Amino acid sequence: MSKARRVMALSAALVCLMVGPAWAATTAEVNARIESVLGHAGLYESSIKAFQHAVAVGSKEDVAAFIRYPIKVTINGQTKVIRSPEAFVKQYDEIMTPEIVNAVKNQAYGDLFVNDQGVMFGDGQVWMDAICIGSKCRQSVIQVVTLQPGPAS
Repeated sequence: MSKARRVMALSAALVCLMVGPAWAATTAEVNARIESVLGHAGLYESSIKAFQHAVAVGSKEDVAAFIRYPIKVTINGQTKVIRSPEAFVKQYDEIMTPEIVNAVKNQAYGDLFVNDQGVMFGDGQVWMDAICIGSKCRQSVIQVVTLQPGPAS
């Protein structure tokens, strides 16, 4: 094998090694990122997994319990404000479109995007963030703060 072909083969192998594992982080790596940017990594992990389960099994009441109210949603192309869990459950099928449900169900924990605004599912269909409980913020709960259609294709 010529030197040029060896270099090309090694380069291709290196690219494959770099691209594959680089896209999927471990749970520990995602938790470390959450902890460094947002804090409460354990609370985020358990909340994210419970939210994904609720969406996967279609438990409207459980999904509604994860929502921070009021929340703006898109129903049939119109922006609406949902102010309560009861209103969310009533309009669940219009709010939780197949696109949003799939973004939540198919989101691998190791592929979550994390920044100072929270944790993102899919292409931004869902964002979760810590919400303070009480005026001194001694405790937090992780809630859905954004539900929206994905980017236009």
